[in-house]
Amino acid sequence: MSFQTSDIWNDHSSEMYFFCLKKVQNEDIAKEVLQNTFFKIHKNINQLKSPSQSRSWAFQILRNEIINYHREGLPQDDHEDLSALSSNEFKDQFCCFERFINELPPNYKTAITLVYIKGKKQSEAAELIGISLANMKARIRRAKDILKKRFNECCQFSFNDKGELVGESNCAHCED
Repeated sequence: MSFQTSDIWNDHSSEMYFFCLKKVQNEDIAKEVLQNTFFKIHKNINQLKSPSQSRSWAFQILRNEIINYHREGLPQDDHEDLSALSSNEFKDQFCCFERFINELPPNYKTAITLVYIKGKKQSEAAELIGISLANMKARIRRAKDILKKRFNECCQFSFNDKGELVGESNCAHCED
């Protein structure tokens, strides 16, 4: 049985669009990312081994396209926002910052430190520690997820629609 791009479109495009929209927060960009995704799906449909795997395969391509969008579409803004991690004002405002960094698993701590504290490019940091760029990006993403979770649990911060940390520092309940 031959599987076609149209089958994936009919079965999963709506779910994929809303997933993408949640990640990029812009309808036009979500449509563009979805279009790029289906272009790649169509181009590589022969790599799909089983129709039963079409959903997970298509979503993996979509996730990669979303990552590409964030990397290529917003690299300057993303780096500027996170460069604040090294400022003393940031450290004073977020009293648990250094502790949270130190509590990260060693591989995540190294990745965050090299890229956001020492200002290395992700590719340079990956080369320094001998891992692939994709692995470095994954470590940074996971470290950021852990840090966001810790700030939210401990300091009662939340995230606005743009993914920015908002709220007031009140870490009295999480002090050792």
